[in-house]
Amino acid sequence: HFYSLMATNAARYRLAAGKNVKLLEFGLRRAQGPDGGLSASKYSYIGGFDGTSNVLAGKMFNIPVKGTHAHAYITSFSSFSDLQTKMLVDRKNGMERDLLALSLDWRGPLSTLLDIMPDEASDGELTALISFAIAFPDGFIALVDTYDVKRKKIGHCRKFKGLYSILYYSTHYIVHLAIGFPKHSFPANTFEILTDSQLSKGFLQLLSVICCRSGLLNFCAVAMALNDLGYRAIGIRIDSGDLAYLSNKARDVFIKISKKYNLPWFAALQIMASNDINEETILSLNDQNHKIDCFAIGTHLVTCQRQPALGCVYKLVEINGIPRIKLSQDVAKVTMPGRKDAYRLYGADGHALIDLLQRSVENPPEVGARVLCRHPFQESKRAYVIPTRVEQLYKIYWSNGEVIRPLPTLNEVRERVQNSLQTLRQDHKRNLNPTPYKVAVSDDLYNFIHDLWLENAPIGELS
Repeated sequence: HFYSLMATNAARYRLAAGKNVKLLEFGLRRAQGPDGGLSASKYSYIGGFDGTSNVLAGKMFNIPVKGTHAHAYITSFSSFSDLQTKMLVDRKNGMERDLLALSLDWRGPLSTLLDIMPDEASDGELTALISFAIAFPDGFIALVDTYDVKRKKIGHCRKFKGLYSILYYSTHYIVHLAIGFPKHSFPANTFEILTDSQLSKGFLQLLSVICCRSGLLNFCAVAMALNDLGYRAIGIRIDSGDLAYLSNKARDVFIKISKKYNLPWFAALQIMASNDINEETILSLNDQNHKIDCFAIGTHLVTCQRQPALGCVYKLVEINGIPRIKLSQDVAKVTMPGRKDAYRLYGADGHALIDLLQRSVENPPEVGARVLCRHPFQESKRAYVIPTRVEQLYKIYWSNGEVIRPLPTLNEVRERVQNSLQTLRQDHKRNLNPTPYKVAVSDDLYNFIHDLWLENAPIGELS
């Protein structure tokens, strides 16, 4: 049942994110072993994700492989001398050009345009991005939040000139305050400008912007240098901070550069977000009008944080043609005996109304004919349904040791999941207090269950 759980969890993320935002599965390192990681990659794709960072899953199942470099890649470079090569072929003329020199040429004017001092940007970070761009000139997407601004430069940051006194003693004080350190543990007058409410509200945004200024400037410099050589960058990944606020700021930067240099595509650069994202995070970001184009989701997807296990189990219902029933004082554990078929009945508006289980010896429900649908264990819960469409859900692919019909491809299964979700009413799919979807039994199956129940239930004796 892990496969059903995984696909369902992925489908919930797709519903939360909407159709226009890409979803990537980044959960291999947090999955329960290699097999769990492969299963998570495969079934999250079926549930509606667009790709995976799991290269083996891409090879085995033909799932699009997507990803970025890690923070470790950025921190492994410290200076321009770490570059193995600076040269990249100019796509327009076939000549090799110095990408480092081009990037540095762009960093100056961009720093003025974006109001970021050039020495706020990390040279090691720029070196790493240039190295990555040379390796993947058509797949350049950069992680931009690796480095904070150095303490000695905070006071000279033009963008935050009015706030620099709260940062004077380094951003470490801010981090400590954010996790609960009292103000009196800091030097006097450190917070003379802002009130308590302003501090608590503004810290995350302020820290976020500071942490990404180096990365954004370096990314844009390399992206513009790539453009000079006939390549287009893909975008950035943000892995920390106030994701809604940062995505809006990053989009503003891209739009500003796009207008300044008449590059319409630059305004539409992809903004990817990661950092322990779950359903609630996405729904909250939607309310904050984020500008994120893609979510990279790992831990909460592959471990199914919301519901780590699904209560599915196979039970014996017939052996040698004889129906069997399991009885229990817990009605939910009473099985429905005998061989059965399953049908989905649709209403006039095209939405699924109810799923119907009936004995395999019964005739299937017909379009336009009234069908009595009953709750399997509550006698008074019943309703007539007149379906406008009937879909048979139970199909046999394996019989007597052989595959008896062609198996659908992974993409066909994925498409079926999305089409099936479209047939559900919105109140069934909403995040808060969804309407339970109904599953019923036919009148014949209802009577068969209860007759067999009485036959097998022991009769007590009172004395």
